[in-house]
Formats: sequence, C-alpha cells, structure tokens
Amino acid sequence: MKRKQLWFICMLFVAIGLLVGCTGENKDETGETEEVNEDNRTLTIALGTDMVSFDVHNHNNTSTEAIHINMFNYLVKRNNDTGEMEPDLAESYENIDDLTWEFKLKDGVTFHNGDALTSADVKYSLERAATDTTLLDHANYRQIKEVEIIDDTTFRIHTHEPDPALLNRISRIGSSILPANYIEENGFDHFLANPIGTGPFEFVEWVRDDRIVLTAFEDYFNGKNEEWDEIVYRIIPENSTRVSELLTAGVDMAVNIPPSDWVRVNENEGTYLAQGISNRTLMIFLRSTEGYPTEDKRVREALDLAIDNQAIVDNILGGAGTPSITRVGPGDVGHAANLYDTYNYDPERAKELLAEAGFKDGFEMTLHSPRGRYLQDAEIAEMVAGMLAAIGVTMHIEFMEWSNYLELRNAGENKDAYLLGLGNSMFDAANALDYYRYDRFIGQLDYQNDEVEELLVAAEQNMDVEERNEQYIKIQKLLAEDVAHLVLHQESINIGVVDRIDYTPTMDEMIYIESITRK
Repeated sequence: MKRKQLWFICMLFVAIGLLVGCTGENKDETGETEEVNEDNRTLTIALGTDMVSFDVHNHNNTSTEAIHINMFNYLVKRNNDTGEMEPDLAESYENIDDLTWEFKLKDGVTFHNGDALTSADVKYSLERAATDTTLLDHANYRQIKEVEIIDDTTFRIHTHEPDPALLNRISRIGSSILPANYIEENGFDHFLANPIGTGPFEFVEWVRDDRIVLTAFEDYFNGKNEEWDEIVYRIIPENSTRVSELLTAGVDMAVNIPPSDWVRVNENEGTYLAQGISNRTLMIFLRSTEGYPTEDKRVREALDLAIDNQAIVDNILGGAGTPSITRVGPGDVGHAANLYDTYNYDPERAKELLAEAGFKDGFEMTLHSPRGRYLQDAEIAEMVAGMLAAIGVTMHIEFMEWSNYLELRNAGENKDAYLLGLGNSMFDAANALDYYRYDRFIGQLDYQNDEVEELLVAAEQNMDVEERNEQYIKIQKLLAEDVAHLVLHQESINIGVVDRIDYTPTMDEMIYIESITRK
C-alpha cells in the first residue's frame, strides 16, 4: 500500500510556516480543524504493551529493546541497508584467532552521568550476561568465556569455543554496555530505578502501564539529537484507542495498526501508514511434557494440519504476512527457503491422527495469549480456536496482560500452549533455533530431540560458513517433521505516522529515534 502524496498541501504548509512561524492544520475524525505546532520537538509514540524492564540482560523482548536502543549502545551494530556489521561503541575490531576478538573503544564516550566509558564497563556487562544463568538472555552469551582488559579502551573477548556469530551476538538484546562503577556504587536496584547508558537519549521517568519519557543527551558521542528534545512512549493496548489518538494528533506514531484501519489511516488528512517486512514469526508453542496430549507427535501434527495459515493471513492480516513452517526467515543466516511461504493444511487427516493417538472425540486445552502485543494477536488466537474446534479440539483462550503473561511463562506455569511472536535481531539461526534446546525450557515446553541438540552444538561452533548453513537447514527440517511447535506466519510491520515526520520501518522492528526526522 503506497503512501498518499499530498504535494499541494505540503507546499501550502511550507508557505504558511514561512509566514506565520511554522504552524499547520490537521482535521480530526469529526472534520473539525485543530492547530498543530510544526516545530514541536516532542515525539510521542503509542505502544501496545509496556516495557518489561531496564535490565538489558534479563529480557528477550523486542518491543522493550526498541526503547532501550535509544538509551544504550552496543559495541557494533548491523547496517539495516547492507546487513553488514559496523562500529558503534567500538572504533575497530579484529578477529585474532578462532577464540579471540580484540576491540578498541571510541574516545570521548560518556554515560549519562558523565562517567567515561572504559573496557571495565564492557567486561562487567558481557560477563554478567555470560555467567549469570538466571538471566533470561544468558543462553545467547554463555559462549563468552572472559573479557580481558588490555587498557582503558582496549579489550579482548575470549570464547569457550569458536563462535562464528559473535559479532551478531554483541549487536543485539543483552549486549548493551552498562556503567560498572555506577552500579557498583549504587546497587543494581538503583540502576533499574535510575538507568543510565551511553545512548542519544536519557531516562526521565517510567510510569508503568502509562508512559516512558526520555530526553536528548547533551553530550552524546555522535552529537546531540537535533530533531527531538523529548521522546514520550505512551502505553495504549487497545487498537481502536491507538488509532483514534493517531488520527486526532494525540500521538505522532502508533504501532500495530490493524488491517481494518489501514485505508482509514492512509486516507486521513495528516497521517499515513508506514509498512515493512518484519523478521518476526508468530507461533504457538506446545508442551511436550509427559501427560499432556501434545506430548504425542501425532497430536501436534493434527493441530498443525487443522490450521489454515493462509486464511489467517488473508482474513485477519489483510494479506500482510507470509505462511511459514520455520522461524528462520529470509535474510537470516541458515534460512531454509523450502520451509518458507508454505504450510500444512488437511483437517480430515488431522481427525485421523487424533483418533490414532486415542483422542477420537477430541480433547480440551488452554492457550495463553497476549492482547495488543502483536498485530491482531487476539483475533488470531480466536480464529485458531475456531479451526481446532472443527477437528474436535476445544481450545480455551486465556488473554493476559503482557507482564503477567511473561511472568507465567518464565515461571513455567503455562498450561498446554501459548501464542508468541519471535523476532531475530541477531539475524542468525543460532538465535532462532536456540529455542529448541531442551535445557533452556525444562518445565515450560520440555521438547527434546537428540539429533537437533547435537546439530545445534556443532553449528554453533562451526567456522565453515556453508557447512554451518546446511546444519541449520537440517535442524529446521527435523523440527518441521517433528512438529515441535506450530509455526503460523511471518509478520509485517504496520505503523501509523503523522505527516509532520518521516519514518521508514526496519526489519528488526527497532524504532531508531535518530532515523525519525521532522519535515
């Protein structure tokens, strides 16, 4: 869907701005005109769910990282246009040998409290994620053995085994660099209440389930942001309310615009729809725990065959999605192309499999689902329940507020299944497929396949790019045959934006404030 081009109105706005001090007009839903200050330097973004935490190592939530990315920095970052890694806090880096990388930090980088960034901060941050097994993102950093300090700006990262994905690993969730001295002097609880980083914006306040406020950091090492003085994230779970706030200029951006409102947003005077491809895959994770019906592969296969993935994409997502049998999407290292843009659907065979598994009359199960976290998540859950009912399976849906949903899963108190959308900011199958390691989800999912485990270990350490790729493709085929979980589709990104700003979504779903400009 293309953005409308309102050249005459834009030129009129420019002329009025020159004459009367940069003011313009928008119309609200009733057609009434309200005045908008075109020089407004506060950017307000409506989110569907609240942030999880300021503990950058103890979450694996993309929508939280989309906020953190503007407060903290990584050593390196991925160029969204080329896919190549570029320096961020690091000025340079070199692969010394299979187990060692040497980095040099940029000069003049300070935290928001004025403390200089040093190698000690890197050591504290990466080793915390690598050694604390209680942290949710520990699994992605356990490969790091030690950070050796050479001097204040030079250090080496040593890994236990060869790690072909190290640069990807330290460019994403869990690798933000934290202020070691600040935390040591004040304690981690103080940091969580008063977080500081090295990023372009610094913390002002967080009112849970209401708003998060940041302000531009004067001494940011890349220069103070010249577009925005303040960023306000408003938490608005209801789709209709987010859309209404956007249309009446109550917010500048609103995430997860539902398909039913795409035309409305695009045709409204003063707003447009920014769309893009996400690497997030929506899935239903099933328990393989002893005693659950889904312990039986035949039952998992029956559930998969009962779901018409294309019907979900067409009827719920307005066609903006791609059915898939794998979580590893295009652009990710290890993508299995033959498992993408395809799906399984055969309700009659599904009924036969249930009968073979001893469930001729079906069974009941519970699905935990967030509401407002993903595009049309509640509607998708309800449609899946309807499809399963057609083969005799009664799915009871428990819609949950996001933080409660996460607590339930992390405590392993989930019942039969939960709906979850997973992105891959690492852009590597190592991150996506780590979800299938048995020891990572004992008591929560309990899926186990010994051949998958062996291949995961081998691929994780394989420095041969082509061979590693084939290992990950084989893993995905095994998971598809085993129907480890129910893969639904790869999502699209649909963000409503007011005309006063320019914004283009990126595949990783990060909202980089530095890429958002005022017209």
